[in-house]
Amino acid sequence: MHPSNIHDNAYAIGAVDFTGDMPVILGPDGPSLGGFVCPATIVQAELWKMGQLKAGDKIRFVRLSQEEARAMELAQNDAVQQLAQIPKKTPALRTNIHAPSSPIVFSTNQADSQTKVVYRQTGDKYLLVEYGALVLDLNLRFRIHALQQWLESQNIKGVLDLTPGIRSLQVHFESLVLPVKRLIDTLQQAEKELPAIDEMVVPTRIVHLPLSWDDAATRLAIEKYMQSVRKDAPWCEMVDGYASNIEFIRRINGLNSISQVKEIVFNASYLTLGLGDVYLGAPVATPVDPRHRLVTTKYNPARTWTPENAVGIGGAYMCVYGMEGPGGYQFVGRTIQMWNRWNRTIDFGDGKPWLLRFFDQIRFYPVSAEELLQMRTDFPHGKFQLNIKETTFSLKDYNAFLQKESATINAFKAKQQTAFEAERERWIANGQTNYSSENETASDSTEILILADGHRAIASHVAGNLWKMQVKEGDILREGDVLAIVESMKMEIAVTAPCGGKVSKVLCSAGSPVAAGQNLLVVEEVAN
Repeated sequence: MHPSNIHDNAYAIGAVDFTGDMPVILGPDGPSLGGFVCPATIVQAELWKMGQLKAGDKIRFVRLSQEEARAMELAQNDAVQQLAQIPKKTPALRTNIHAPSSPIVFSTNQADSQTKVVYRQTGDKYLLVEYGALVLDLNLRFRIHALQQWLESQNIKGVLDLTPGIRSLQVHFESLVLPVKRLIDTLQQAEKELPAIDEMVVPTRIVHLPLSWDDAATRLAIEKYMQSVRKDAPWCEMVDGYASNIEFIRRINGLNSISQVKEIVFNASYLTLGLGDVYLGAPVATPVDPRHRLVTTKYNPARTWTPENAVGIGGAYMCVYGMEGPGGYQFVGRTIQMWNRWNRTIDFGDGKPWLLRFFDQIRFYPVSAEELLQMRTDFPHGKFQLNIKETTFSLKDYNAFLQKESATINAFKAKQQTAFEAERERWIANGQTNYSSENETASDSTEILILADGHRAIASHVAGNLWKMQVKEGDILREGDVLAIVESMKMEIAVTAPCGGKVSKVLCSAGSPVAAGQNLLVVEEVAN
């Protein structure tokens, strides 16, 4: 896997998130959690600058301490209170880059009867509490659940929000009210009072979701990725005339056939460990039975477009994408909506717009693409209802199951690991291990273009990849017509006609990279 991959944890607003080789700054409209490393976070007092950024701007980060971030925020708050200009020289601004202090502000020693705890600063307003080793272990997730319940019961002034991950809990706090040291003291007190998790039982629901296997919408997303992002991606292959990730999933897990992949997906019971993984209540879930945990790498670089409610696998986790957007999980199909903002139905109850809850168990059943489209039309209006069963999940029973089935579980994992290593060797042999956008550079956009009288060149405003050229030579245009679509910054950006006229020359073809300011076509203007 790419070194940016981690077990999913919560994201802070302003975090610099590395999705593969591509860094992204997460804003307030970003995901609640995800499986990529975030080495830095913009401090509260500087978040306003994110809204001023535009394509082509360059960003330089300056390291700050917690004390400097606090002083900067106080100065900003004072200026806003007085409606005065913020002083140019605030206590936090400086040019020297000193040796970094550790983001780990406190950690406990692992005792025989206690899991090690690490308290990691993830911004001036965020603290990440991490349990145990960097592994997928439901016992750690239950420990996180116990801590979350304890904190919620205490009603601590200054704690704004709690977001659980796979083996961590992020505490969003108001640092001007609740200093970090006092928060850590409170968290240490929690460790003394938390009950043993061995006998924990949590409410769970069996939620049956329809799944259109290898859906046409996911195939389209793969085709777009192969055309405009990475042509040689080893996880994207043409199968029976269409693009798919499923052959890659089969191969990297050491399975004998695609039908075996399908059988595992539909037999698995996916336990929901986190919500908001890729926006809008999207679940991050893993099969209860380790023998159903298909493991994959993620796209690198990420896709620029993912259809709403696509179902994918990344690492050992399954996710349902809550909305259209970028993404990196390997597709297996598509399902119904995870979010319903405007309508209250039986399935979207309790006044909440998200469908799922922590520890829900998702079980897919097959439907055709046509059936799914009708379900997607009916579901938000309550005309289609899910089969949901209330039950409980016992950690003691689960651990007993793991012990009983350990031999076959270990055999499955060993075969899976062998296939995973073989796939990596295949990448090395084919030169697909590393990807650089420099390998797919735009053509020389500085070439002089001589235009006849009454002709004008139409250029791309941003650098990216040409997804579609919507016109051809000889086409008649009206002002505002969409001429081309460029994929850039995980968005589709339309290039429109600034005038009416006739296309006299097309300079680029679909799938080619383009530079900012590069001419795409020439239009002969029509006189008004």
